[in-house]
Amino acid sequence: MSMKSLLQWGLAIVCGLLLASSDVHAQMAFQPRPANGLALTPPMGWNSWNKFGCNISEATLRAQADALVSTGMRDAGYVYLVVDDCWHGARDAHGDIQPDPVRFPSGIKALADYVHGKGLKFGIYSDAGAGTCQDKPGSRGHEFQDAAQYARWGADYLKYDWCNAEDLNARSSYATMSDAIRATGRPMVLSICEWGLHQPAKWGAAVGGNLWRTTFDIWDHWSGRGNKGLWLGVTDIIDLQPGLESAAGPGHWNDPDMLEVGNGGMSDTEYRSHFALWAMLAAPLIAGNDLTQMSRETLAILTAPEIIAIDQDKLGVQGRRVVKSDGQEVWIRPLSDGATAVLFLNRAETAVKMDQDLVLLGFPANGEWKVRDAWRRKNMPRVKSKLSVQVPAHGTQVFVLKSI
Repeated sequence: MSMKSLLQWGLAIVCGLLLASSDVHAQMAFQPRPANGLALTPPMGWNSWNKFGCNISEATLRAQADALVSTGMRDAGYVYLVVDDCWHGARDAHGDIQPDPVRFPSGIKALADYVHGKGLKFGIYSDAGAGTCQDKPGSRGHEFQDAAQYARWGADYLKYDWCNAEDLNARSSYATMSDAIRATGRPMVLSICEWGLHQPAKWGAAVGGNLWRTTFDIWDHWSGRGNKGLWLGVTDIIDLQPGLESAAGPGHWNDPDMLEVGNGGMSDTEYRSHFALWAMLAAPLIAGNDLTQMSRETLAILTAPEIIAIDQDKLGVQGRRVVKSDGQEVWIRPLSDGATAVLFLNRAETAVKMDQDLVLLGFPANGEWKVRDAWRRKNMPRVKSKLSVQVPAHGTQVFVLKSI
């Protein structure tokens, strides 16, 4: 090893020790923030990123707001309309962030007013770093100033990303923005988009977050990874959720990322599984398709009332995987009325019949159970000890069982 390399190696160790020491002191001094009283069930809404990326404008967003109402999605629970990255213009002479004047000629407040006029809530996006993921102005050093601007505009929700933030302490950065939001006096849901890098499930609620990403970004695939492993398919994300259950509850949720339902990269069967699995996880349901161009099947999936009811159950207990064998899985989730949601997942390439002993799922022996098919919205024959179901390839079946 050369003297130059040795010095660089030594410097890296010293820097690492200093950062570790800083993190320890930050944790010792940290005081949990009180809950903000928001998101007592997982937030539901729509976000611009998965479909439109940077190709957004006030006209596009107004059209999506209109569609949330006309399709019945607002009435199904999708109340947040969130503009993601690329709305930004420059900061003015006072340092206040301004919208892109070409994309948003009427301004963000006018857009928020339009959204509110539709009976919806408005969400906006920023980043803990100096720049967003698309190199627009981030909030680093401007947290209180930006939060005040969002409050003036009428924001109800902030998605706060983690690009260009490698040298920051994640918990401290999100705590700062949480404090900035509280200082405005305006209630805002805080969505921590930190990708699970620093285990936000352990501290997200303590800093005042209402939801926190548990993985890198979703992409519109059933399985597999893209973009050098930074994009994850549905099953890849699902495999990273077990063990996080205790972090979820009313006001604070694990977020496996936004929905891809209707974006064209998966079959309707796979989209149904995607949606049902998110519901079992008590995940935020944030649609990301073009609502003005939805197929009837896409709309039926996104508005399935009994699947949504599982997601929005007020008990707020995240479902857990209890069986995993040869591509077959069973997930269960207790519900507030004493019932239990049971999801059968077939990850194989062909349909299978799944026979499940209920005692092995934790149901009492010698019981009898009413069975409700949550997708088909109909009652099924009662069962005592075993539930048998045919599950298509990459498909799910979802039942709600209640003791007689």
